[in-house]
Amino acid sequence: MRWWRHLFSPSVRRAFPPARLQAITEAIAAGERRHGGQVMFAVEADLPLLALWRRVSPRQRAEQAFAQLRTWDTEHNNGVLVYLLLADHAIELVADRGLRGKVGEAQWQEICAHMQQRLRDGALQDAVLLAIEEVSELLAGHYPPVPGSEDDNLPNTPQLLG
Repeated sequence: MRWWRHLFSPSVRRAFPPARLQAITEAIAAGERRHGGQVMFAVEADLPLLALWRRVSPRQRAEQAFAQLRTWDTEHNNGVLVYLLLADHAIELVADRGLRGKVGEAQWQEICAHMQQRLRDGALQDAVLLAIEEVSELLAGHYPPVPGSEDDNLPNTPQLLG
């Protein structure tokens, strides 16, 4: 069944037209003005056939994307990747080591659950914006903004993978 979902998954460009991408970019930028962390959003329609053959899980793919996109490349190791795999209806949050011990697994799972509910309601853009808002809220509690620092180590634009 997973093979079929990946072979016939919707196009990322159709699911995320330019206006939606712009709204996400603006939400990431606005969130980062409230904290000293970095947030990235990446979306992928499906996995390559070799990854399916190797039974790569959405979590494994999200961790690969985290490394590939260099989400870890922040001064305080406080980057967070919000990853969405359309074919599997999978949401993964991957946080850098600077957040270990500060944010519990239950908090990350709660954000995923909120996002999943919005996706079930058919509100794709709202789901992504909610996740970005909630991740930004967590980061603001642990990494307040540094006055005079405009470091934006990671791109705010959504990363369309695949």
